[in-house]
Amino acid sequence: MAKKKSDTNSNNNGATLGFEATLYQAADKLRNNMDAAEYKHVVLGLIFLKYISDSFEEKYNLLLEKYANPQSEFYIKEEDARFDYAEDRDEYLAENIFYVPKEARWSYLQANAKQPEIGKLIDDAMHIIEQENPRLKGVLPKNYARATLDKQRLGELVDLIGTIGLGDEENRSKDILGRVYEYFLAQFASAEGKRGGQFYTPRCVVQLLVEMLAPYQGRIYDPCCGSGGMFVQSEEFVEAHGGGLNDISIYGQESNPTTRQLALMNLAIRGIEANLGQEHADSFHDDQHPDLKVDYILANPPFNSSDWGGDRLREDKRWVYGTPPIGNANFAWVQHFIYHLAPNGVAGFVLANGSMSSNTATEGEIRKKIVEADLVDCMVALPGQLFYSTSIPVCLWFVARNKENRLFRKRTGETLFIDARRLGKMIDRVHRELTNSEMTQIAETYHAWRGDEGAGEYADVPGFCKSAKLDEILEYGCVLTPGRYVGIADVEDDEIPFEQQITQLSAKLYEQLAESERLGAVIKKNLETLGYRGEQ
Repeated sequence: MAKKKSDTNSNNNGATLGFEATLYQAADKLRNNMDAAEYKHVVLGLIFLKYISDSFEEKYNLLLEKYANPQSEFYIKEEDARFDYAEDRDEYLAENIFYVPKEARWSYLQANAKQPEIGKLIDDAMHIIEQENPRLKGVLPKNYARATLDKQRLGELVDLIGTIGLGDEENRSKDILGRVYEYFLAQFASAEGKRGGQFYTPRCVVQLLVEMLAPYQGRIYDPCCGSGGMFVQSEEFVEAHGGGLNDISIYGQESNPTTRQLALMNLAIRGIEANLGQEHADSFHDDQHPDLKVDYILANPPFNSSDWGGDRLREDKRWVYGTPPIGNANFAWVQHFIYHLAPNGVAGFVLANGSMSSNTATEGEIRKKIVEADLVDCMVALPGQLFYSTSIPVCLWFVARNKENRLFRKRTGETLFIDARRLGKMIDRVHRELTNSEMTQIAETYHAWRGDEGAGEYADVPGFCKSAKLDEILEYGCVLTPGRYVGIADVEDDEIPFEQQITQLSAKLYEQLAESERLGAVIKKNLETLGYRGEQ
């Protein structure tokens, strides 16, 4: 069922507290000394299992009701026969529901949660589910029986997850699981620090990329897909705008085997079909889609990666604009994206701010050639503290293969610069997120500049956005930092005469100086009372 647009625009970057937060907080107490990276797979595997079991049980009970109703044309008189018919595997697969055998159902596992062999029972359940559902082959975690996993705590975790219904409420099941899944990913990213950020991109950043690219239909690709968040929100965007799951085709790749497993589970619970290649693999050295050309690329590659194996790729057909430096993969990623774009394709991706201005090694020359080729469509400077993996600010690059192909405004020889560094709100002591209205402001500015239908008229806004010609960018040495171009925001005139403002400010200053003297005297007296008189 397609979501309403307001549903997709709800501001949910892991900050909204509900039952999913309660579940995480309670589950985290059970974690004891287990590493967050390890515990993540324990919990998320169980959440996945609970979801597909709940979905199965809901359909199972509906079938039993249908067969037990004497008024129904499907009425079956013999009770045992009803149960046999309700176990018909095809009934579930026809509705995109995973078939779950009896010994893999949550009710069976929870009944045995206190047994010392609960780990083996969960592993067996995962194996059986994969056998019954080929689409899940090799996806599910199957190491719950290992000796290092406390079986008492595992049983407690099974009981805890059993307290919430993940797949038993009509029209809510996928949203419920999606919320839990996303919240857990966000919390684990925070707990893991830098390593966590490699699989979780904050929702507001993904949402902004999706809203700006607007991937209504076509091929979408992410060569460093992490847990699959770019794909999930692309599907949500399409559905929110009246499209369907078949309107886009998804391709991806992930080098980390456990993170790839997370992505496959994340996509499976949403019913999203995707081609993530034959196996986990490095996109630079083992491109799983070597001949793929796509309409959209959305990606958040690892920042400033120095161990990408560039010394083994000095002569590569992807390096059209220059050989990337061995010590930094940023412009290897940029050229990998460009290589995989179709003739009219557009890419939106996250990079460290240094990519906009660095002249280290060959980076400046590569950026200059990309600018001269008129590929840079838009640059967005984001505020700091958006990511769990780093507190440094990052930027968004938008690269377009063919600006001339646009229906309304061509914008050849121009680049839009947006400075969003002052936007966002703090959601806790160390993390910030963009609000819905701010994301809308940025996305609508981009669509208006491109001349997209119904997007309104574009105008430069000092301090926020500027459409710069190629000549101006060349004058700045092909530095792409938006602050160089947008200027300073206009200050509203409060119509108070300058002399009056100075008088008011002076009076305020003298008041504050007098108060400072008074407080100083009070502090000195208190110190003397305590016997501290200072130097005589």
